[in-house]
Parts: sequence; structure tokens; C-alpha cells
Amino acid sequence: MKLIKQGIHRLFETDPETTRIVSEMLKDLETHGMDAVRKYSSKFDDWNPDSFELSTQQIEAAIGELDQQVIADTDYCQSNVRAFAQAQLATMHPLEVETRPGVILGHKHIPVESVGSYIPGGRYPMFGSAQMSIIPAKVAGVKTVVACTPPVKGKGYYPATINAMQKAGADRIFILGGVPAMAVMALGIGDVDPVDILCGAGNKFVTEAKRQLFGRCGIDLLAGPTEIGIIADDSADPSLVACDILGQAEHDPNSGIILITLSEDFAHRTIAEVEKQLLILPTRDVASLSWVNNGIVYAADSRDEAIALSDDYAPEHLELHVADRDYYFDNLKNYGSLFIGEETTVAYGDKSIGTNHILPTSRAARYTGGVWVGKFLKTCTYQSMTPAASREVGEVTERQCNLEMMLAHGITAKVRVDRYSKE
Repeated sequence: MKLIKQGIHRLFETDPETTRIVSEMLKDLETHGMDAVRKYSSKFDDWNPDSFELSTQQIEAAIGELDQQVIADTDYCQSNVRAFAQAQLATMHPLEVETRPGVILGHKHIPVESVGSYIPGGRYPMFGSAQMSIIPAKVAGVKTVVACTPPVKGKGYYPATINAMQKAGADRIFILGGVPAMAVMALGIGDVDPVDILCGAGNKFVTEAKRQLFGRCGIDLLAGPTEIGIIADDSADPSLVACDILGQAEHDPNSGIILITLSEDFAHRTIAEVEKQLLILPTRDVASLSWVNNGIVYAADSRDEAIALSDDYAPEHLELHVADRDYYFDNLKNYGSLFIGEETTVAYGDKSIGTNHILPTSRAARYTGGVWVGKFLKTCTYQSMTPAASREVGEVTERQCNLEMMLAHGITAKVRVDRYSKE
């Protein structure tokens, strides 16, 4: 293995100053409610409408501003996301099994009642994110989805985002961003009831708000700056690999990048392609910072070493530009979503193909996958027993409880042993 280019390995870190700011804001928002919401929205977004929630007429007017091709393309993307979520749901079967004579155990999947969906704005109006949190929740059976998206500063909202939120199935749409949006949904401010789960990506303040609100409600995951990993052997096209690197680098100056090649020659050719393409890339001001500061390039000595390097980085998105795809597919373990072969690219997963783009970053792919229909379902167990089974299990349970000196627990077992021994 040889390190060809050094960069920062992105890790999730809590920034003490961000933590302090968000903590103070959340306390203020919980104490002062809508007055604090208006204060922060005016301060940060120059936005203080009569109502932050859009009416049916406003939603229809926003959609009416769009070209029909935009609407058709969004419908295409959302149909793919919905079809995949429905296929995922079909794999989640209830379970009931008799583990011992008269002992019936099982589980069932129960959707949460409400979800708060955050659709980010900021540098880019990422309206495609609407379907990634709203559609799986609705397919899971969630009754109410409250959706928030930040305003275009001082101007209102981005019509394509409103169309995507409405078509995805949002029950209520608010033009509200950042920490106030998370507080409104999680704490229940104004006429919004507290949601059960917060879902969606955002900037560091949104992410920190989710972290601090966890426990008051559930969250999908803590998503930091986006990441791309690419494993490429000498059969790959350096120009295509470079193109895909820059496709993610434009997200954010802090985007994470790791390229793992099987030869030094390919590594150097790809680096040269990245530098060449940066010269004409419209978003080079952002992409170049990400590449220069965070881009890591390795030349691995073997496939297994390439896999080990990738699994250690645990990228959010991982592309395979290799001849022996099956070997990597069978052996890789840590990634948010895998893009197999040069025919696929991260942008397909981000926008249109149907898999979800809310994925683990900062090495979280070691222990979790991304958002999917199961994120909005609680898998709850249940049990039932015959009198004879209760007597059998009760004798063992009483002895176990007494050994742990939990005597009241043991009594609950003993009374059943005594009761059903008489029958």
C-alpha cells in the first residue's frame, strides 16, 4: 500500500461552539415558542410571514410556476423511490412461532404516528431530498408527515421543492429552516404536535439540533458532510473516476473523498484528470477546496488491501470501477450505499434511481445503514402462553429471580405456578 495523496479523514465531531449555540437556541425556542421562532427566522433567513405553513392555494400556486418537464421528472424520480420502498416493506414479515409447547412468541411491525421531515436548502435547493424522507415514511404507514424547508433568503420558497414535498405526501408544509424548524417539529411549537422521529439532512446546526433533541423524539441518523469512496483497478477510465469524484466534491468544502486504486500509475492518471477537469468545472470554487483538503488517494497492493482500506474509511457512497465486481460485492462490509460498475454513479442514487440518499457519514456505516422504510417502523415483540407452559416457565423463572435477589419478580412467577398447578 502507498499513500499517494494525503487528505483529512472525515469524522463526526461535536464542535463546542456549535453545541453551545444550538443548546441556547433550543432552550429559548422551548421557553418562548413562536416568538422565538419568528426572531430566529427573521435574523437568519430574513423571513417572517404571517404563517410559516403554506396553504393549499400557495402550494398549488408554487406548483403552477413549474415547467411540465420539471413536474414529470420529479414524478419519475418519486415513482422509483416509492417502488423500492414498497419492495422493501414487502420483505418485512410479521413473525409468530411456538418455541416450546404452549409458548407463543412473535413480533409485528408498527409504524410511528408522525415524522418531521427536513428538506435542506442552503447552497443548493435539494428538493430531491423530499422523497427520500417523506415517501418511505408514507409507505411504512406513517399517519402524519410534517415537512420543513428553509426559505430562499428574504424571497420565499423554491417551487420545485414545494412540488416535491407535496407529491411525496407531506401532510403539512412549512417554510422554515435550521434549528427553529427542528424545534417546531420535535418539541411541538404553535399548532404542531411533537413528532415521533426527525428525519433529513442539514447543516451542522441542524445536525447538532437533532443530536440534542434525540430522546425527546427519535432521529434517523446524524449526517455530516457527504463522502464518496471509489475503488478502481486498471480496467477503469480515469476521466470517469475523476468526474465522479468532483460530482460529490461540489457539495461542500468539507466533502470527504477517498480513491483506492490498484496501481500507482492509475492513481497519478486520475489525479491529473481531476486537476484538468477542475479548470473548467462551474462549481470548482467549492469542489477544489474539498479535493485539496480532503481528497485521499491510495495505491493498494491487492484487492483485499483495497477492501480493508475502504472498510476502514466506511464511506457514505462507494463506487466500484473494477473488472471483478462480484469479489468486491461479496467482501465489502462498510458503506452507506454501493454503486456497482461504471454504469452507475452517486448522482443516480441521490436523485432518481430509487435507493435512498440519506446515508451514514463519518464512519457510521460501520454500524448502520441509511434511511429506508424500516426506519419508520417499530418491530415490537409479544408473547402468550398456555397454563401448562406458564407453570413450566414459572418454575425456572422463580429460581432465576430469587438467585438475583429480585424477590417480587419471583413472586409473580410463583403465584402462577401455584395457580396453574391446581388446575
